[in-house]
Amino acid sequence: MKLRFYIDPETGAPHIERHGVTEPEVRTVMARPIEDRPAREGARAAIGQSAGGRYLRVIYVPDPEPDSAFVITAYELRPKAKHALRRRRK
Repeated sequence: MKLRFYIDPETGAPHIERHGVTEPEVRTVMARPIEDRPAREGARAAIGQSAGGRYLRVIYVPDPEPDSAFVITAYELRPKAKHALRRRRK
């Protein structure tokens, strides 16, 4: 999947870095999400596990080009969100 990342104007780096998330982690989650749900204003939220074992939520907008997306942000799930995910998976 081809991914573009929102660049933080203050730092010039992808916004995901502010949350301690790396591009390879996002690529792993986007390749095999556990869940992919609608989010706000036409965006989507993919939830998945990185290769390092962290559970991440990736907020993105599908691009018009097939198999392509614009990643807005990504962050690690908090304990309550992880628990809710586990409940939904049962």
